[in-house]
Amino acid sequence: MRNVVSKKNKNSPLKRKETSFEKMLTHSHKKEMLLYVNNHTNSFKEAVKLSLIHKPPYSWRAAWLLWDCVKKNDPRIQKHVKSFIRVLPKIKDNQKREVLKILEKMNIPEKLEGLLYNHCTTIWVEVNHQPSVRFYALKFLIKTAQKYPELSAEVVLLTQNQYTETLTAGIYKSVKKMLLKIKK
Repeated sequence: MRNVVSKKNKNSPLKRKETSFEKMLTHSHKKEMLLYVNNHTNSFKEAVKLSLIHKPPYSWRAAWLLWDCVKKNDPRIQKHVKSFIRVLPKIKDNQKREVLKILEKMNIPEKLEGLLYNHCTTIWVEVNHQPSVRFYALKFLIKTAQKYPELSAEVVLLTQNQYTETLTAGIYKSVKKMLLKIKK
């Protein structure tokens, strides 16, 4: 009898088994997830790794969970800031929103501010993105304009009607409040 080796077929790929962390992300409540991360030291690293790739449904959930696990300028995340910024154009809206929220807690090195500013501008002007994603992108634009006042006029121009008419009423109201921080 000869040995038959099964080959991976394009139409029926062999599925990799879920890791314990991935299973927890899809079958637990957030409180349980936070306990899991606190009790399993490697899970934080796995959450970072998943947050930086496209692996639905785990990637956005891992980023969502990370946001609750990190402190301001958390050194465990700070060393990945560049990777989080670079992944923004490549990921879907839910994950993009959560990555922006993580980046909001981090000190962005000056050499990366321009890249993040450009990504956030692109997210903001593409009105087909979810309003919540666009909101977090605009928060960074406004924060940057506060630091570099010469950008204030540009950010104000980016909030004209064509960019705000697709926002929800609540987000639109928040945008107007945020703009007061840079309007003179």
